[in-house]
Amino acid sequence: MEQLKKQLRERCPELELRVREPMWKYTTFRIGGPAALMALPRTTAEAKAAVKTSWELGIEPFFLGNGSNLLVADGGYPGFIIKLAGEFEEIRTAVLQDGTEALEAGGAALLSRLASRALEEGFTGLEFAGGIPGSVGGAVTMNAGAYGGEIAQKVGVVHTLDRTGTEKFFDASECGFGYRKSIFSGGDSLILGAIFQLDRDDSAAIKARMEELAARRKEKQPLEYPSAGSTFKRPVGHFAAALIEQCGLKGLSVGGAQVSEKHAGFVVNRGGATCTDVLELVRLVKERVFRETSVELEMEVKILR
Repeated sequence: MEQLKKQLRERCPELELRVREPMWKYTTFRIGGPAALMALPRTTAEAKAAVKTSWELGIEPFFLGNGSNLLVADGGYPGFIIKLAGEFEEIRTAVLQDGTEALEAGGAALLSRLASRALEEGFTGLEFAGGIPGSVGGAVTMNAGAYGGEIAQKVGVVHTLDRTGTEKFFDASECGFGYRKSIFSGGDSLILGAIFQLDRDDSAAIKARMEELAARRKEKQPLEYPSAGSTFKRPVGHFAAALIEQCGLKGLSVGGAQVSEKHAGFVVNRGGATCTDVLELVRLVKERVFRETSVELEMEVKILR
């Protein structure tokens, strides 16, 4: 990391670098030890410098969004993390070649902010995203969705950097979107931004739909505790939360980690939970569910260690 840090400072003095940065500050789980080195590029030029320099040194960076689907090891991460900031947090209206208006968002913009901006502009189609805590980049990467809506339905163009620092643009049809996945899921692309093609609707109607979904989330999800959202992917033909509840696992705890008493599909941090606590709790849940139902649960949350 020392060589990378030295070259980055020589090549791009304005690029913000942080050493031994605590990762719990960057995840909605509020769990995780320090990252060896973190870069926070604020411009495309800085992002290119960070990616290209690491590539030239044979170091594979981890691209971090809002950390809403991430569990970081207690001992931290010994590698290099790139987290977009600055201009990548911006959202603006854009006029497409056919004259229609769209919303353009940077990869670090919060999905909830994008949904709010869509409401302000009278755009419909992102109401489902109002309560999703991820970034635009993370949402595109995993094709985030809720309540019947998903990113794939509304994204038009995705702007990326590949591992060599080369800019690329992908139409939605080229993104390989599926259930909680895309061609970017392997982590080989840094999502700089995306254009969302949306329809117009009455702002009052959009707001009413968003408020209804927000009320449903508050009623059913344990928003009062740190978590990474749904811990498990939806098994084919089943619902993870229903299986976990069926096995009597609501409220099961390991250290500060607990299967939510409100929604069994969430593992929450009740206070002081460690990555070790969460992983042991997940192991117990998977083991019991498989033993009693023959269904194998798969974690949706990514682990960084």
